[in-house]
Amino acid sequence: MSNPFLRKSRIIAPIGLSLVGAGLCVFGEALTLKANEVDFWTWFFWGTGGLVLINAGISIFGKAVVYRSLYERSKTE
Repeated sequence: MSNPFLRKSRIIAPIGLSLVGAGLCVFGEALTLKANEVDFWTWFFWGTGGLVLINAGISIFGKAVVYRSLYERSKTE
């Protein structure tokens, strides 16, 4: 039977990494918009959305690391 901590870490880690990647893409789009001198609010909201995605991805990936640590600890007990 699979450990619930291992199952959670294997599900959550790719989601977190995907959010980081998506956030970097959105943030890059904001940089392109700013370089092309688009309206301030347009690139501002794209950039803010990108930063939110990056931070959410890091947070979710961090939770996956916690679950993996709990799994490793439960193996030794």
